[in-house]
Amino acid sequence: MKKAIALISALALCLGLMAGCSTGESTSQPAAGGSSEPSSTASSTGGTTGDSKGVIYGIYKSGDQTWFLDEGAAAKEAAEAAGYEFNYVDVGLDPEKYLKAIDNAIANKAAGVVTCTPDQTMSQAVVDKLSGAGIPVVAADDVLEADGEKLVPWVGINAYAIGQANGEWLANYAIENDLVGKEDVGLLIMTIDTVSSCVPRAEGEVDKFLELCPEWDESKIFYADNDGTTEKGNTQAAAVITAHPEIKTWLVTGANEECCIGAARALESAGLDKDACVVGLGGYMAKDEFKKDFSCMKASAYFSSQDVGAGSIEVLLQLINGEEPPMETAVDAVVVTPENYVEVMGSYAE
Repeated sequence: MKKAIALISALALCLGLMAGCSTGESTSQPAAGGSSEPSSTASSTGGTTGDSKGVIYGIYKSGDQTWFLDEGAAAKEAAEAAGYEFNYVDVGLDPEKYLKAIDNAIANKAAGVVTCTPDQTMSQAVVDKLSGAGIPVVAADDVLEADGEKLVPWVGINAYAIGQANGEWLANYAIENDLVGKEDVGLLIMTIDTVSSCVPRAEGEVDKFLELCPEWDESKIFYADNDGTTEKGNTQAAAVITAHPEIKTWLVTGANEECCIGAARALESAGLDKDACVVGLGGYMAKDEFKKDFSCMKASAYFSSQDVGAGSIEVLLQLINGEEPPMETAVDAVVVTPENYVEVMGSYAE
């Protein structure tokens, strides 16, 4: 009996020592896009804690871009203020990573998902997956749609109106600088025709420009379709510029900030930037151009990524609570220039 008691005591001591040597570190693996995957006891990088209402996933097509980083930060702040944790996932424009991220959100029993898909043709499949798992979803920036109809509530920018704001500013610039009717002046529109929310931006730009400059020769309007990245915007703009050496003065605008910046770099490489005028769409990269001694980017339609990020969570919370939010929530824009961007953008001008 004494030997048995001694053996039990020794075993208990060993178990206590082993427990004291545990690191307590999570063994969770990285999610698609680089964020850590949640488990039921994970930290704020993914899963729930004892006081959390659950985890909201933010799954973004280009999570390394400034727009989505700012949008995600605002979404995280709004989610945490409501008692949820937030898992930011960047899928790097990769549809396969995107579907894996959706599957991860389902596997980890997400409370809800806000997302910007890299491929809108996947919309129905994504909505079916999430609805089948009972997980509400809100589309941010780019709609989740089928046959032109929104499948879930959407939060983004007032695309056509923002395009019109750019077209109006650029038309006034052309008029004030006596560029209308000149044979060596061209208008370049940086389009992103594969993304439905980007199409009306470019349409608004052209429509408003021609409304204010009805005598503009439409053969002097050129298009450079791209994927919305700075790199692709650069190569596509460069191709158009090279193909039209007769154009010495370029007026440029487009569907997002990155591709307009790409066009600005192409104009610099061609030695045509001194007489050019580029108008961006977003403001989040234009602000850095405005700080330079010279840049051909002279204006940009600024709209708040923070409003979109926080707004997407607000709409998602309504769904989580069983309410019926509007199917569309749109954010308007203000055109900023080197003269007013600090006042308009506030801390986001830094």
